[in-house]
Parts: sequence; structure tokens; C-alpha cells
Amino acid sequence: MKKLKTDPKGVLTGSHYLDGDYALAEGALAAGCRFFAGYPITPSTETAERFSERIPYVGGVFIQMEDELASIAALIGAVWGGQKVMTVTSGPGFSLMMENLGLACMQETPLVIANVQRGGPSTGLPTMTGQQDMMQAKYGSHGDYEIIALSPDSPQECFDLAIEAFNLSETYRVPTLIMTDECVGHMHEKVVIPEADKIEVVERKWYTGPKGEYLPYKLDDDGIPFLTKVGQGHRFHTTGLTRDERGYPDLNAERQKIVVTHLIEKIRGNADKIIKLEEDQIENADVVVVSYGITSRVAVRAVQQAREAGLKVGTMRLITVWPFPEKRIKELAPHVKAFVVPELNYGQIVREVERSAWGKTKVVSVPHCAGWVHDPADILQAIKEAAK
Repeated sequence: MKKLKTDPKGVLTGSHYLDGDYALAEGALAAGCRFFAGYPITPSTETAERFSERIPYVGGVFIQMEDELASIAALIGAVWGGQKVMTVTSGPGFSLMMENLGLACMQETPLVIANVQRGGPSTGLPTMTGQQDMMQAKYGSHGDYEIIALSPDSPQECFDLAIEAFNLSETYRVPTLIMTDECVGHMHEKVVIPEADKIEVVERKWYTGPKGEYLPYKLDDDGIPFLTKVGQGHRFHTTGLTRDERGYPDLNAERQKIVVTHLIEKIRGNADKIIKLEEDQIENADVVVVSYGITSRVAVRAVQQAREAGLKVGTMRLITVWPFPEKRIKELAPHVKAFVVPELNYGQIVREVERSAWGKTKVVSVPHCAGWVHDPADILQAIKEAAK
């Protein structure tokens, strides 16, 4: 590997020409990730390759597992061993991770999964783009839980949001997803990596109390329990079953209500802190284009043309997709003629926009499933129809 400009700890710094997949790896390393377990799958493999090259320089561990089920299981174990962890996958591999994603949610195990989306279902279009896993990100595992999912639209954001994903995961003890796509993953652009002391990194909230008194699910004042490492002298238990503060099974309806309500409310109750949006010319807009990932970049041209034609068009880019910014959509709905929602699927996030708008305005879906991005003309036409 060619010599790279790094800080004394081996973390990359300076300006670089990277694709989104490489930038994900570098962002994770900058956030303190020191354990990666994964299985190669197009179009995410470059992230794993980058980790395998770079992680020895920072004192971490890379493991190529036998499949995606084993990959996420290894992550869960490594977290309880004290590590910040990440894996990367795409469509079919993401499906295989769903059972253990639910386990991580129930255990409140912080970890990061990047899904470089491609066309599906099944093996679908391995080398072509898609945004078809967005609802699976929220509802893929069984039971009630909440998740955080971010959607970068550039290699720079792949780096930035990888750090953000780790910070959110550690803050709320929740698995956090980076829902990118093949286009952003394989797009090469300038990525600026600050010096380490300029990067905000949230460290894990470690238990520092007396040995023998650690309770893995006793809530702190902020509503989030402390973590500890296996082998530090604390006897504790963790399970996928409904459990008490000690982590031991407690299989009754009242305890189930307490546990599930906590899993949901620790995210919903902090949604205003978690959600990030990028808005442009929203005030006085007749039409608002709601988009995310690569589609938000394609929509730029359509919005430019619509404005040149005299239409009042605003944009809302979802940087955070889950939790969904329903409060903001509800605020805007009575004041606009329509929301236009282009997606590389047959209409997934558009359903959330519809739900949040509560019938107070039109919601226009612009689906596209051809394995490539929209023609901006299709989005422009939708804007023109919505503005009538």
C-alpha cells in the first residue's frame, strides 16, 4: 500500500481523492472503530478491502467471516469485548443480518452497519444502484424497536456520516445504519479529512462504579445504560429475551412493556437531536422535493430547471432517514401544494411523507427501478404537475 499521510495513530488526514466506499472505512477509523467483520458483496466490497489494508496501521482487527450472519454476530461479541465495530454489506447480505440486528437492538449493543444498496429483490442487480432497502432498514427485524439510519449523498458525507453514525450509536446504545448506494459508493470525489483533534468523537459511556454492582440495563439520568467490558470483574448477563436490569430473563407482560417502551422512546424522545435535514428555499415554496442519497443529487438539475421556469420549488434532503422527520413534514404540509418524492424504488419513503402530511397536501411519488438514476426530466415533469 502506498504511503499515506496519517497522524501518529495511523488515522488518515488531509485532502484525498476517494470513492464513497473507501471514505466509509476512513470515517469509521477516524471515529475509533478498531474491529471489522464482514463478507464480500458487490458493491460494498471496497469498504472491506480498505479496512483490511488500513486497520493494521491503527492497531485494529479485520476478519473476513464465512457469511453475513457470522459477521454481525462477531460485531456483537466484539462490542461486549470493548471495541467500536462496523460491517458493510448490500441487499442479500443485509437480509441475512436482520435476526442479529434485532438481537443487537434488544441488547442495546452499539454497532454500525453500512448498506451500499443495489437493485433487488434477491440477488437482483449486483453491480447497479438502488434504494430498495430503506423500509427494511426500519422494519427488517421482528418486534418493536427503533433504529437510526443516515443517508450520505457524496464521498465526503460517507466519511462525515460514518463518524456521526458511531457517535449516535454510542450515545444511544443502538445499532446505527449508513444507507448509501452503489453510485455514491463508487463515486470518486475530493474528501477532506481533518486532523484528529478537529473531529468530534463520542466515546463509550463506561461503567466506573464498584465491581459486583454493575447492572447492564439500569438507566442512567439520560435514560441510557452504561456499558462495560467482559473480563473487567463485573458479573452480568445479556440476552435477546425480555430482561430485567441485571440482564436476566424476566418474561412477563409488565416487564415487556418497560423494555420495549425504552427501546423506542430513547430514540423517539431524542428525535429532534438526532434528525439532520438540508433545506433550501423552503419558505414560500409551492412544491417541496424530498429526496435522499444519490437521488438528491440528480434532483438538483430538475429543481434548477423548475426555478428557471418560474416555479417556487424548495428542497428537503433527508440526511437522517430514520427516525423520520415527520414533525417537519407536518409543519410544512398545510403551506405547500405538494411534496414530490423521487426514489430508486417503487415508493418507500414516500409512504412516510404521506403519513406525516396527514392528507393536508398532495404527495407525488417519482419511482425508478431501472438500476440507474432518474432522468432529471422525469422529476421536473412531476414538479410541474404538482405545482398546478
